Amino acid sequence: MAVTTDILRTWRNPRRVMRDMLDDGPREDRALGYLAVFCLLVFVAQWPRLARQAAGFDVAPGAEVRDLFQTMTYEVFAWFMVWPLLLYGLAGISHLVAKLFRGRGTFFGARLALFWSLLASVPLLLIYGLMAGFLGPVAGTHLTGGLWVGVFGYLWLQSLREAES
Repeated sequence: MAVTTDILRTWRNPRRVMRDMLDDGPREDRALGYLAVFCLLVFVAQWPRLARQAAGFDVAPGAEVRDLFQTMTYEVFAWFMVWPLLLYGLAGISHLVAKLFRGRGTFFGARLALFWSLLASVPLLLIYGLMAGFLGPVAGTHLTGGLWVGVFGYLWLQSLREAES
């Protein structure tokens, strides 16, 4: 199925979609692809906020306004080099914690659950990026960010439960 269709299905029944993915067998290329697309979309979601900061908005008094190219370079490095390594580590830790609670899954299942949950929750993150860029740090932006954290947490927990059962 198409990834966009699976994302919509995940919002309705995350465990069923995770089971379908796990039934396809361990495909590390697919898990890595989900992570790469997530990192790319998060990087794109940062553009409005970075442009806002480069224009001098939301900068503390007396602080230097950073160049847009400089901040974009930092974001590229973070989202394509640092975050993937941290997320691989987090997936491994989540599998070990699940083992303590009698989880029977694999490290691959834990990686797939985390990476897929991140990708499935990215539409809210894109909305958050737009709000941060156009509105700045207002209550609605913070509420959208909190909603993303909640949705991601729910999807990850349900996907991890399925991967470890």
